[in-house]
Amino acid sequence: MTGRWWDGGAVLGPRTFAVTRADLVAYAHASGDQNPIHQDEQVALAVGLPGVIAHGMLTLGLVARAVEEWTDATPVLELGAKFTQPVVVPAEGAAEVAVTGTVKAVAEGRLTLALEVTCGGHKVLGMPKAVLDLPAASDSSGAARG
Repeated sequence: MTGRWWDGGAVLGPRTFAVTRADLVAYAHASGDQNPIHQDEQVALAVGLPGVIAHGMLTLGLVARAVEEWTDATPVLELGAKFTQPVVVPAEGAAEVAVTGTVKAVAEGRLTLALEVTCGGHKVLGMPKAVLDLPAASDSSGAARG
């Protein structure tokens, strides 16, 4: 990529994260979300899910991690998405969550990233986006920010 990483239209990605059942147990302990659909196959199936699923906020946390990696920890002002499809985590191995991004807008000291988050080739988050504080050295015109 030429120019600054935040130039409009710049493509960022992909970042891929493996999610295992052990990760779900650790996240449940850290978050306090002990809902059995995130750990017990029989419960997940009984409520109509295709299997044990990752916590939605764990998935969104992976998005935040990708944004941090792409942007060298540029401050995030907003991060959001709709949880549209579950990330099904197999008993053995891992689910692979892939995050890609595109710089959609650079204006008024803010940078907007349009994101795509998939697992197994299927989108798992709807309308994911991040809004960041533009790197302090410049704004969209390259002028110094005050």
